[in-house]
Amino acid sequence: MNISEDKKSSAEQERPSFLTIEARLGVNVFKVDKERHIVPKEEECKVCTARHCLYVCPAHLYTLDKEGLIAFNHEGCLECGTCRITCLHLAWNFPKGGYGVQYRFG
Repeated sequence: MNISEDKKSSAEQERPSFLTIEARLGVNVFKVDKERHIVPKEEECKVCTARHCLYVCPAHLYTLDKEGLIAFNHEGCLECGTCRITCLHLAWNFPKGGYGVQYRFG
């Protein structure tokens, strides 16, 4: 092995490993409030045919329950506001002070 190959090997070893989006989100801390900060309007959700919320939430917190109705779990909310922009059938607020997501990795 020559010197340039040895330097390359050590440089490759020092290169930082890059985390996936899932890994970065996994280090965030969530302080969950008992009170939901996003509340779907159930009667309006029942007649909604677009159901944008099922597809736009990056945390996949909107799902369909056994009856085909929208179910929402606020505990992993990233507070990005995407659902607020795309869905007219919910009451959206930021969590109370001290609650919600705390981003740990840029």
